[in-house]
Amino acid sequence: MKWFSGNSWGCMGLAKQPTQPTLHTDCSSNSPRIRLSDGRFLAYRERGVPMNKSNFMVLIVHGFGSSKEMNFEVSQELLEDLRVYLVLYDRAGYGESDPNPKRSLKSEASDIEELVDKLQLRPKVYVIGVSLGCYPTWSCLRRIPNRLEGIAFIVPYINYKWSSLPDDLVKDDYRKGLLQWMFRVARYTPGLLHWWLTQKLFPSSSAFEQNPAFYCKKDLEVLKNTPGYQLFTKKRLRKRSVFDSLRRDFMVAFGKWDFDPMDLPDPYPQKERRVHIWQGYEDKVVPVQLQRYVSKKLPWIRYHEVPDGGHLLVYDGAVCEAILRSLLLGEDPPLYSPKLDR
Repeated sequence: MKWFSGNSWGCMGLAKQPTQPTLHTDCSSNSPRIRLSDGRFLAYRERGVPMNKSNFMVLIVHGFGSSKEMNFEVSQELLEDLRVYLVLYDRAGYGESDPNPKRSLKSEASDIEELVDKLQLRPKVYVIGVSLGCYPTWSCLRRIPNRLEGIAFIVPYINYKWSSLPDDLVKDDYRKGLLQWMFRVARYTPGLLHWWLTQKLFPSSSAFEQNPAFYCKKDLEVLKNTPGYQLFTKKRLRKRSVFDSLRRDFMVAFGKWDFDPMDLPDPYPQKERRVHIWQGYEDKVVPVQLQRYVSKKLPWIRYHEVPDGGHLLVYDGAVCEAILRSLLLGEDPPLYSPKLDR
């Protein structure tokens, strides 16, 4: 079905360095890659200014079905003006990075920490997580807060297994039931799921294509003008390695966690709030009511709400610029202050 095979889950997901760390590039990879301690390779790409001329170092964590080629609509001019060195990388099993059969919350944070070290970045960096890419970001906040200069969660998905979520907010949420069903299918009948996504007899995703039940008006406009995620074509999904990586990512994201984000302490008690959540008011993938609840439970988070925004905020240049300026410079544009009376 569409949540597993197309855009709705894809949205749920630079200059040369002065000194090059040890990289690995082979015939199957056109991008620079670093080798992790377990032997896997992670591919990455760079934007902005050279590392040695930067004021800020920012790492972006893509979501489900996405890659380091994801959209983050900030101009080269802005990156140069703020002197930002920006790194986007392929998470395990995506793009040109090796899969991780042992993927976990811990391994995602560990991959980020090793990437920072192997690229010889500063001891602390800024991290931006997008949609499903926010679970590695939550894990970083839990496990390596000392390596983080600041964090921005962009439309972070909600795991309905978090014990702190109140029943009155989630009991009638159709997303909860849908995700529970999908989790059981992915866990207990992966072979059947793989067949359904790759068979040719019946349409496995067309019924959900650009379905207004999952997308607001602004998201639909983006989808109309944006090529689909190539990772989700039936041809690609027939590769069992691609399917298995997606399945593992989904299972970790929506499985039982070893911590509840609502129990996390303020990682920067002596400084101004450096953790941000950006949410679209019209988002139909992640309900705004749940995001407001998370920000209320964690008052040390700076909560921003885009009035007409949906789930695809990273395609909006004005919003992406505001995210970067807020994270790096502490700006707090009133346009994105939540109107809680709505």
